[in-house]
Amino acid sequence: MDINILKGKKHIHFIGIGGSGMYPLAQILHSQGYFLTGSDNNETETLDAVRKMGIEVFIGQSAENIDGADLIVHTAAIMEDNPELMAARQSGVPVLERAELLGIVTNWYSNAVCVSGTHGKTTATSMITQILYTAGTDLSAYIGGKLPCINGSGIAGKSDILVCESCEFEDHFLKLAPDISVILNVDADHLDYFGTLENVIASFRKFAEKTSKVLIVNGDDKNTMTAVEGLDKKIITFGLSKSNDWYADNIRHISGLETQFDAYHNGNYIITITLHVAGNHNVLNALASLASVNKLGISMEYCRKGLEDFRGAKRRFEKLGYEKGITVVDDYAHHPAELEATLTAAMNMGFKNVWAVFQPFTFSRTKILLDDFARVLQIPDKTVLTDIFGSREKNTFGIFTRHLAEKIPECIWFPQDENAEWTDERKYFNFRQICDYVCENAQEGDLVITLGCGDAYKIAKMILKKLSGEEN
Repeated sequence: MDINILKGKKHIHFIGIGGSGMYPLAQILHSQGYFLTGSDNNETETLDAVRKMGIEVFIGQSAENIDGADLIVHTAAIMEDNPELMAARQSGVPVLERAELLGIVTNWYSNAVCVSGTHGKTTATSMITQILYTAGTDLSAYIGGKLPCINGSGIAGKSDILVCESCEFEDHFLKLAPDISVILNVDADHLDYFGTLENVIASFRKFAEKTSKVLIVNGDDKNTMTAVEGLDKKIITFGLSKSNDWYADNIRHISGLETQFDAYHNGNYIITITLHVAGNHNVLNALASLASVNKLGISMEYCRKGLEDFRGAKRRFEKLGYEKGITVVDDYAHHPAELEATLTAAMNMGFKNVWAVFQPFTFSRTKILLDDFARVLQIPDKTVLTDIFGSREKNTFGIFTRHLAEKIPECIWFPQDENAEWTDERKYFNFRQICDYVCENAQEGDLVITLGCGDAYKIAKMILKKLSGEEN
């Protein structure tokens, strides 16, 4: 990849500019004086924000949209037969995938904080951003979810600091140029690409090797420590055990979503932190954030204030409403380890019953990790499953929701015609069945949490509307 490819370019066109990964890049490039245009298929709040920057956006994707561009950027989600992408490929103009452009942008900052890990990336990136924002740092940020304090998934600042969520999917994070690297954890995921856990670990090692200043890693996570073993890098560890450079002690789950802990550095008490996001996994995210911003010279008082103001990124244990005595929450968890952390935290919050409404995401992940999914989905009091969200895949794996449901005692699911064509109408019917069942059976004092990285959040919204007496 030529990191100087933007040199001399004036007009950059974004195919899919409304995506959460494209919007922050558009902000940064716009702030650098580039003329931008973009296209997307649907009107969204993000497109409104893009237009407010003075960027022209086309709804619908066609060959004419790229006219005049001397560089074209697209997301990985854009199919090769997309007419706009096909025209871009035929134009002779340089074409970059989003991760390639992000990699180039990270080279512009002398303090690029790149946050990686199989789980927790968005939350930890958001925590670091919130602390820096609270401290008045004029930072840039690139986040995989929406953070309320910056009104979106990114922000463009004038300092030398960039906080960047760094995803291992198809080795995208190997395109980045990290100065400070965070590794939250390493687990078996995206095995349709990596094949084995060993390959995942090897990829994280390559990411760690790219780090120019310091590695901040989970010292309690065996796979993470294997990934960085023997590297000639400055390494700072965090975790719950006292052998780490940064560790948490006296963890208190106070009430609801609130967690409090004492943070220690090199064995010395530093500060007491109150989080308004639940679970020990968020204590770890907070520790990683403290270690990161400490390297940037941020005071612990700003850390305390930033973390206390943090109420989670969108779709990360996000409270959507409370109706008829029932609390409804939505969470992005879609891997067994994420589900285990989220559901364990939920079960410790004192609700009468915890309902997990889970949407399996991709056929390959469901097939490969079937037994792990079955194990962790026995944690809540009630488990309800949707049809599998296939996303980019076709079901060549012969896996269906019933295969998972049959492994979970008293699991609730609604059999569908497995040979029927997948349509929006079929999915809506499935969601409607689940909504009706939960509303008829959940009780005052219960927690209902929708889970998955697809569109399970729509069920949560349907449940709230039905409980409130509104027509759906």
